[in-house]
Amino acid sequence: MLAITMALVSGCRPAAPAPLTLFAAASLTDAVTELAAKFQAEGRGALRTVFAGSGELARQLLAGAPADLVVLADDLWMGRLAREGAIRAASQVTLLTNSLVVIAPSDRPVAPFSWDGRVAIGDPESVPAGRYAREMLQRSGVWDTVSANLILAGDVRAVRAFVARGEVDLGIVYRSDTLGFDAARVVNVPVAAVQPDIAYPAALTATAAREAGTLMAFLRSEAAGVLFTRHGFGPGR
Repeated sequence: MLAITMALVSGCRPAAPAPLTLFAAASLTDAVTELAAKFQAEGRGALRTVFAGSGELARQLLAGAPADLVVLADDLWMGRLAREGAIRAASQVTLLTNSLVVIAPSDRPVAPFSWDGRVAIGDPESVPAGRYAREMLQRSGVWDTVSANLILAGDVRAVRAFVARGEVDLGIVYRSDTLGFDAARVVNVPVAAVQPDIAYPAALTATAAREAGTLMAFLRSEAAGVLFTRHGFGPGR
């Protein structure tokens, strides 16, 4: 009788909610991985994270990939998602901001900065960091010089990897990508006048589970803001 009773009770338990899925730009990998662990450790629910370039994530969503919340490094791609009904436009917020820096391999001798040599950036046609880099180089008046020696990468973390391996002389990445990364060092910080406006929009997807609102609130919390700051991101707006 006890075994039967236990079986009946077990059979009546409500099923656990399916894990939430968060799509996030590659530059958010370290911060969001840490926040995802905290989210789950606090018993807020299971969370699956997917990291890639913003353009790649947006294309996956447009193709029907399942996700509950998306954070991109690009307003343009988020705007396309809104126009095509892939997100709940009313839920969109600017979660974070960022800026660009120029890095070189840590083992290279320190020398006066110049744009000589091979320079890695994200592909401007699909990677927001690459488009921002192109904009910065154009504003700086060096695009025509640098573009002849560009190496294009699939996302900003790939740019960082090219630099760390010494396959290029310079790379243009987000400031947040340099914190705690010893294989590359910052050799130039572009002045504010040439810095692009870098925003990280976040939104619930059109198919988001009801619990996804809790995840959005968590990412916008004061505690998450402290962690994002520690990882080099600026506040949203």
